[in-house]
Amino acid sequence: MPGRSGRRGADLPGPGGRRAARGRVTVNSAVAIDPPLTEVPPLAGFTVGVTAARRADELGTMLQRRGAVVQHGAALRIVPVADDTELADATRGLIARPPDITVATTGIGFRGWVEAADGWGIGEELLAALGAGKLIARGPKARGAIRASGLMDTWSPPSESSAEVLDYLLDGACDGRGVDGLRIAVQLHGEPLPDVVEALTVAGATVIEVPVYRWMPPVDIGPLDRLMDGVLTGCVDVLAFTSAPAAASLLARASERGVRDELLTALRGPVLSLCVGPVTAAPLEAVDVPTVQPQRSRLGAMVRRLEAEMPGRARRLPVAGHWLELRGHAVLVDGVLRGVPPAGMALLRALARRPGRVVARAELLRALPGGSGDEHAVETAMARLRTALGEPKLVQTVVKRGYRLALDPAAGPVPVGGHCLHGDKR
Repeated sequence: MPGRSGRRGADLPGPGGRRAARGRVTVNSAVAIDPPLTEVPPLAGFTVGVTAARRADELGTMLQRRGAVVQHGAALRIVPVADDTELADATRGLIARPPDITVATTGIGFRGWVEAADGWGIGEELLAALGAGKLIARGPKARGAIRASGLMDTWSPPSESSAEVLDYLLDGACDGRGVDGLRIAVQLHGEPLPDVVEALTVAGATVIEVPVYRWMPPVDIGPLDRLMDGVLTGCVDVLAFTSAPAAASLLARASERGVRDELLTALRGPVLSLCVGPVTAAPLEAVDVPTVQPQRSRLGAMVRRLEAEMPGRARRLPVAGHWLELRGHAVLVDGVLRGVPPAGMALLRALARRPGRVVARAELLRALPGGSGDEHAVETAMARLRTALGEPKLVQTVVKRGYRLALDPAAGPVPVGGHCLHGDKR
């Protein structure tokens, strides 16, 4: 990987790079560069927005350990309904008339249901009623909660999808005869499941909905709005989602603020949407937002998937005898991470879209955040950019015309990759 060698004497990739004596690397036989002694964390230089309400600290810690800057803006909150009359009535009704089938959709929901029943003094009666029938777990977390309670599940879909659970029941796989005449308890996961409930009812089942917790908007909407602003202004590189309601809530909030179209443009372009699994990704993919998901729906797997994805999205350029790697809010110069102010990054991205070519001051001015009309702002930001890079000759001034990246002409074709190729205005 260009500029990211973690061992001495490693080849610096790219046209013209070769191993030099004593562990040094030359670029186009012009400048000898010592590879960095320590490896740059894979997410260093990138900002990840976390929308989760639950386990946000755990996810944030994993991201930070890999070098990311984390911005948290919960898109919703979980409100337990342990004192809710509806949950208590549903629980006592199921104890009085045990269900033939119980569908557990989430681990936290099933555990919360059992804990609430314990608080009412009817926990053992609830487990006995559920154990008299068959239990279906929508995913491994629900399965784990079922088994932790001392019960056993009958089946769990590989996709962790409510739609696959519905198909399984309607096809008669659970008891060989469909659902006509059966009592089916469905533990909800923060919001109603009208499609599932309606389909089972039409097929002849009696469906008892069990609302264990509800998704509600966050008490303080400010962090979510600030996270959304960061996406819209190019300060956030990745949005991480761990639940479908969080994704839906973000889109709903964008509509309330009148920025839904702008948000979708960002999510379809330079900002990566990272989802823990296909269920979580569904609200985004329904509006044509591409997503990245791990093979297993786990936080650790999600972070590892991002860890493998992001370095490949960086833009790498051979410039003035050095390797330049553009990341979200920072740059690697010969493998050394250098923080760059937002205005400097905006200029650098504009230059990197046409490496080696002159970019006029007026165009660079339009790229600067804040909408200043004074071309002196370009000169000020450029001076700070050069200072941040630590190599003033990387960016050349072309008198009366503008600025250019000092692309090495003998380096051959410019390596392809990175956000800058997508024409983003970040």
